[in-house]
Amino acid sequence: MKDASQTPIAATLEHLTGRSRGQVSWITTDTAWAWLSRDGRLRITATDMAPSGSVPVARISRTGKSFGIETVDGSDLWVNNKAVTFTRLDHSDMIEFGEIGPLSRFRIYDEIHQPNMTLGEILGDTLSYMRSSRRPFYKRLSFAIPEFGRRLLLETTMLFRIGVLIAIAALAIAIFLQYQGDQRLRAEIKSRSIQVDSIASALAETRRDAIRPSDLTALRADLSAGMTDTTERIAILEAQSESTTRVISAAASSVAFLQGGYGLRHRKSGRMLRQVVGEEGLPIITPGGQQLLSLDGTGPLAEVQFNGTGFILAGTGFLVTNRHVALPWERNPGVALESEELEPVMTRFVAYLPGRPKAVELVTLGVSDDADVALLRPEPALTAVQGLIVATDVPRSGEEIIVMGYPTGLLSLLAQSGEAFVDELQKSGETDFWAIAEQLAVANLIAPLSSRGIVGQTTPSVIVYDAETTRGGSGGPVLNAAGEVVAINAAIMPEFGGSNFGVPASQILSLLADIEAKK
Repeated sequence: MKDASQTPIAATLEHLTGRSRGQVSWITTDTAWAWLSRDGRLRITATDMAPSGSVPVARISRTGKSFGIETVDGSDLWVNNKAVTFTRLDHSDMIEFGEIGPLSRFRIYDEIHQPNMTLGEILGDTLSYMRSSRRPFYKRLSFAIPEFGRRLLLETTMLFRIGVLIAIAALAIAIFLQYQGDQRLRAEIKSRSIQVDSIASALAETRRDAIRPSDLTALRADLSAGMTDTTERIAILEAQSESTTRVISAAASSVAFLQGGYGLRHRKSGRMLRQVVGEEGLPIITPGGQQLLSLDGTGPLAEVQFNGTGFILAGTGFLVTNRHVALPWERNPGVALESEELEPVMTRFVAYLPGRPKAVELVTLGVSDDADVALLRPEPALTAVQGLIVATDVPRSGEEIIVMGYPTGLLSLLAQSGEAFVDELQKSGETDFWAIAEQLAVANLIAPLSSRGIVGQTTPSVIVYDAETTRGGSGGPVLNAAGEVVAINAAIMPEFGGSNFGVPASQILSLLADIEAKK
């Protein structure tokens, strides 16, 4: 005969996931059967009579003080993340029932393991006492408050108590940090939260730069009224000089429009930072106006998108651009994204060349540690593109140069595309960052813009000129009158008389030599 004092009173399965999430199944008999319905709902019965529309997945048995679980009819069963056919169950074991069943926590209730009260139950008991007791109000209150605290400390779960202590400690720390603003900021710069905030800020900027239906409407009106200022400037430039026209015509096929996206990846798990979405599938926005991001998010990748310019280097098949285009996260405002936990990775990096209907994938061969230069390898190789030659002479002050590229990215390409293309794009509603570029390429509407300027100053590390350009033109070639590359367009200085900076072309050859030496 069993000793009742040594036999567990009961056991429960607390369902944490799936259709049964939030429910508790009690096991009070020596044998219990677990059944799984087609929609993944788990049911527990004391007999082997199947509930309607359910199949057996496991049998739980009780022998003395012990519980065990075994699979039924070859079903899948995991206990503590290990596949099993039979195993003994301990208090707090985690059980996963099949591929569609819930993840459930197993609990035993006996003389050792007693049920813990929840905060809601303790609060409910306290309120019931306050309403029902016939003692004076002040006596009820003087008893209820300390009793509520005592029960919180003694009758709740250890995890809850630890959580309360952590919350109190966190509150104290938060108050302290209010008086330590500068120290807090330096600490946060090294933390993962700042990395996530940085990506969220960059995503917000990406949204501001995205092509919206309203932008297309405004662009159609502009195009119907006449050519845009950018297109007019190109026509004037080409009319001014026949030699300039020849240089632009010869170089254009080698100047690539670059598109890329990057995000943050957890080093150990490989999981990517994603947007957190609500029940309706829409991104959750924080009070600060940024998207809520998490490694556990189920929404789209937190992908920061960017544009740039590059050009094919003659004789190599490689593509030249800026380091800050190949490693765009290095210019994230004020914050280094690299950390022990998270690392920035390129999610997609492609190039479009004039006259080619498809993009080519890009692989970073190397970046310079001394200058804003990078070399990329197109895949597949662009063997049919002649490429641009690096000049042997440094440009002199006063010398005319031509800067080619894709300033303002997609918007400038749309400005050149014509009213018919914009009208079709507006009707289709395809204004996605990647889709617009694909449609422009298919329509043979990808071509670089050009601007002419004068070299103001030349040093071993920088070439200063006044040719017009802006964001998106980074990485474009700066050409002399012979069509040779004298610099790589790198930075704009609008606050200094419109002057712009380029990296001397000699840095291309230095980086190429370094890459060859490492082979």
